[in-house]
Amino acid sequence: MKLGAFSISLAVKDLAVSKDFYEKLGFAVFAGSMERNYLIMKNENALVGLFQGMFENNILTFNPGWDENAQKLESFDDVRDIQINLKNHGIQFASEADESTTGPASFVITDPDGNTILVDQHV
Repeated sequence: MKLGAFSISLAVKDLAVSKDFYEKLGFAVFAGSMERNYLIMKNENALVGLFQGMFENNILTFNPGWDENAQKLESFDDVRDIQINLKNHGIQFASEADESTTGPASFVITDPDGNTILVDQHV
């Protein structure tokens, strides 16, 4: 299964403080905006999303169809195909992609330890 670019989405208390901290670790703003209460920070291939007031817990995020530079991949597994595969393996879903559609879609699952996993396809 090709899950695409990986990032961790962090629920932060103070976006400016978190931005400053990750910049000290060598990350730079890649996307998002302070005004919209989120930033995507990048250091080489590592991506960290900083989200203030959007969700309670941290989320592991995969983006089928994108590389770590948010560039479309030539070949990738569609989010709906990934969802069908996981269903066939007995994975339970918190939310599902509409399997009758094409293009952008997402689903959410939870791992055995309660960690939220978002599979979010933008293409």
